[in-house]
Amino acid sequence: MEQKNILTALRKYRFIVLIISVLLVTGCSGDYTDIDASTPGFFNEYMVYPFSLLIKWIAEELSGSYGLSIIVITIALRLVILPFMVKQQKQGQETQEMMKIIKPEMDAIQEKYKDKQDSDKQLKMQKELSELYKKYNVNPIKSMAGCFPMLIQMPFLIGFYYAIRRTPEIAEHSFLWFNLGEVNILIALIAVLTYYLQGRVGLIGSNQTNKGPMSLMLYVSPIMIGMMSFVMPAALPLYWTIGGLFMIVQTVITKKYILTT
Repeated sequence: MEQKNILTALRKYRFIVLIISVLLVTGCSGDYTDIDASTPGFFNEYMVYPFSLLIKWIAEELSGSYGLSIIVITIALRLVILPFMVKQQKQGQETQEMMKIIKPEMDAIQEKYKDKQDSDKQLKMQKELSELYKKYNVNPIKSMAGCFPMLIQMPFLIGFYYAIRRTPEIAEHSFLWFNLGEVNILIALIAVLTYYLQGRVGLIGSNQTNKGPMSLMLYVSPIMIGMMSFVMPAALPLYWTIGGLFMIVQTVITKKYILTT
């Protein structure tokens, strides 16, 4: 049961897990040299460099503010992702509600084969469970379908990350009270707090059975964000802070007005 709850937590926070994966990939390795039109590499040419140009173009349109440029692009990326996330959340909620309905029958089947561990009996149990799912038109893995759109986002998230790191003009500008090219403890702490609050908001409405395992995820994301933010230029914790704030608003609106309808 504990393993099942942990898997439920991972499904619920798969977007945060995706972000952590991106952070691990981008933070532990990579080329951080300045990028320009002559930089070799397919990913640099078609993902990182276009994002770098977009950052500079929007900054020029916003009176030279690279901080506002990062904010605008971050929000735009989140808005593109939003429909996929909402669709996945609705599918996940529908599947969970149906699983609650068929749970007594599932438990009866599992109890029936509890002490029968040979492969033939286990196959029969799986067959009966499959027939039960078919009877109620339930696909247990349907709630995981949202992982695929999220995986599609990874090149864009990574590309934007590297564009921020490798656009030299960013380091020459300040935003609010900090220099975008230097480490700033305050914006790093704000990023950590934002992702902690995001986790707290994500727990709203969770049942007590799942809340314990899900609480583990509450600390993973802020810790990872903190590890990166305290050693990286302030432009990156700014990016993560805006993304986290967007996710908080999105979660509140989704839970209150979309998933309840």
